[in-house]
Amino acid sequence: MLEIVAASCFNLVYCFSLPLFPDSARRKIVKRHDAEDHPNRTKKVALIVTTIANFVVPFMGSSVNIALPAIEREFKIDAVLLSWISLAFTLATATLLVPMSRLADIYGRKRLFTYGMALFTIASGLCAVAPSAPLLIMFRNIQGIGGAMSFGTGVAILTSVFPLGERGKAMGINVAAVYVGLSLGPFIGGFLTQDFGWRSIFILTVPLGLLVVALVLLHLKGEWAEARGERFDLSGSFIYCVALVALIVGFSLLPGIQGFVAILLSMVSMCAFIWWETKTKSPVVNLSLFRTNRVFALSNLAALINYSATFSVTFLLSLYLQYIRGMSPRSAGLLLVAQPIVQAMVSPWAGRLADRIEPRLVASAGMGICAIGLFLLCTLDANTSFYLIVVKLALLGFGFALFSTPNTTAVMNSVEKKFYGVASGIQGTMRSVGQAMSLGITVLLLAVYVGRVRISPQYFPFFLKSVHATFLIFGALCTVGVFASIARGKMR
Repeated sequence: MLEIVAASCFNLVYCFSLPLFPDSARRKIVKRHDAEDHPNRTKKVALIVTTIANFVVPFMGSSVNIALPAIEREFKIDAVLLSWISLAFTLATATLLVPMSRLADIYGRKRLFTYGMALFTIASGLCAVAPSAPLLIMFRNIQGIGGAMSFGTGVAILTSVFPLGERGKAMGINVAAVYVGLSLGPFIGGFLTQDFGWRSIFILTVPLGLLVVALVLLHLKGEWAEARGERFDLSGSFIYCVALVALIVGFSLLPGIQGFVAILLSMVSMCAFIWWETKTKSPVVNLSLFRTNRVFALSNLAALINYSATFSVTFLLSLYLQYIRGMSPRSAGLLLVAQPIVQAMVSPWAGRLADRIEPRLVASAGMGICAIGLFLLCTLDANTSFYLIVVKLALLGFGFALFSTPNTTAVMNSVEKKFYGVASGIQGTMRSVGQAMSLGITVLLLAVYVGRVRISPQYFPFFLKSVHATFLIFGALCTVGVFASIARGKMR
């Protein structure tokens, strides 16, 4: 736990030192680019680099999930600490997405995107040589910093480049890349883990990251910084990060007293953050977006609920298939691709559909289908047919694809250009906080039902009880999310 806290502190120092870096480009006046002024080549390159970037992170995430039992065997760690290998990345990403996105609006979205991919790639190499579980968790945390810098700005770059009528299609392709990464991750990750060891997953990610950096430096022309010249809210960003770190770490420490103390600190910090943001001239988060923009506020709430309810599915099923059903990493990965394959196939169509009809209707239907899929997963036992598991995962993938792309389009279409970076960061924060909360709920229930022990046959019945309870809670969350999605109102 000391390593986790140290890594979180490193996040804060790194984030707040960025404005102090020398910046030769500040001497230049960066021309503002309207979407209509961008040539087709710039659109294509922007779509390619952000799509590759959106492929790399989920690919690694789903690959790492399938490799968790192998990591557990090498480092001999308990189930709770094992979950931190996934949680460390989402913790760093969630806490830094909004500050990094604000920095991108001020100093340039392409610049932050490039720095982020470079840092992510370096951290991947470090993960590949990590000698212990605590160091692996720390390196995953550093990966999260790079993820916050690049993936919080990718959607903003696309929104800057593509005009309103083409934006849904571009978002659909971008989101589809996420699901292709999720699709290939379990299968390729299982193959690599079984034949070459879990470290090969991180090694494979390094050339992909280098490719993105090279494409940006060589072919992506222009820069987007509509908030250039505005002041970065250092104090507000610090308070914001403390609030989120305390919330996520505290949630993972429940039901212990440390967890309640951390959550109390988070609540106090969040109140202080809201007070500060209402009085400062250049807030890191423009709270009026939530107070006066119903579509923006409820779309982000719906995203938070959806990711809180769906992110841990792969994590739990990876453990279930390998521990309870005795499958190899390769076989488990092959079965788990059912969900993201459906997501990848449906997402571009869902994006085009959101360009033609009301996005909230498509997104709300998707949320409802997710709820059904999660409730069906509550029936898993030691003899559940693999065919039924595939059907349930496909249903869940279909629902998530219907929700995600239209909801992202709704968020970005609801704000002015100068807020694209912050809106993208907030939307990404809802995703990352949701993912962290999803893992937090999972860790809590593992601690309650299984305890801080290695998962072994005598604990399999307790593990299954934690799986059932987790999916039941997730299904209930998505049911509530349907109402949040519908309540956002019409956009056109």
